[in-house]
Amino acid sequence: MAVSIKSPREIELMREAGKILAKTHEELGKQLRPGMTTWEIDHLGEEIIRSYGCKPSFKNYNGYPASICVSVNDEVVHGIPDKKHYIKEGDIVSLDAGVIYKGYHSDAARTHGIGEISKAAEQLIEVTKQSFYEGIKFAKPGNHLNDISTAIQKYAESFGYGVVRDLVGHGIGSHLHEDPEVPNFSRRRKGIRLQPGMTLAVEPMINAGRYEVVWLDNEWTVVTRDGSLSAHYENTILITGDGPEILSLTHA
Repeated sequence: MAVSIKSPREIELMREAGKILAKTHEELGKQLRPGMTTWEIDHLGEEIIRSYGCKPSFKNYNGYPASICVSVNDEVVHGIPDKKHYIKEGDIVSLDAGVIYKGYHSDAARTHGIGEISKAAEQLIEVTKQSFYEGIKFAKPGNHLNDISTAIQKYAESFGYGVVRDLVGHGIGSHLHEDPEVPNFSRRRKGIRLQPGMTLAVEPMINAGRYEVVWLDNEWTVVTRDGSLSAHYENTILITGDGPEILSLTHA
């Protein structure tokens, strides 16, 4: 496994990519409303990304047909936007997006409640987000990758939630997916030792019910096996000598 250490120039480009992606998520999140189609969300997201002079990382990536993964309710990830799929009051919608800025990627996801949502859905979204922050407390030089993974799992499971096993985070840089894999669950091996200059996409995918998932016939969209709600929260982070720097937030 070759985990790349980014140069100061590469880090600056990734910081810029992250800022643009953070703004994209903020602008897109403000536009969500009942009655929109998932296709409209994707179309708007691509317009925002391109307005910043960037390209969407996901468009045609391994054949994925859209710029924004729009996953609704029991869809975990890789929901394909559709002109006939309308979002409605009470839905939760996960938006996963990536941008390419001068050859470098940033990747981030957010889950939004549409209108008034249930208390259970609110808690799932909040715990999923917090599990990311619990994990990156360990994103420091000298710690191991598995320290991040274990902290995410421990926090999410303390609420009785299922932590998806079939999908993981990843390294990121001049390629969308680089080594290492970043699981959201503990493994027996400690994983790599973290070093300054590593850039990772850390992305808890948490189910309200059990952790098992299935792929739909479109071979992209992943849904919870038991039909429970799922939430997704992701940021691109940089390991620094002082700990993690979150690149895909406007205010880290």
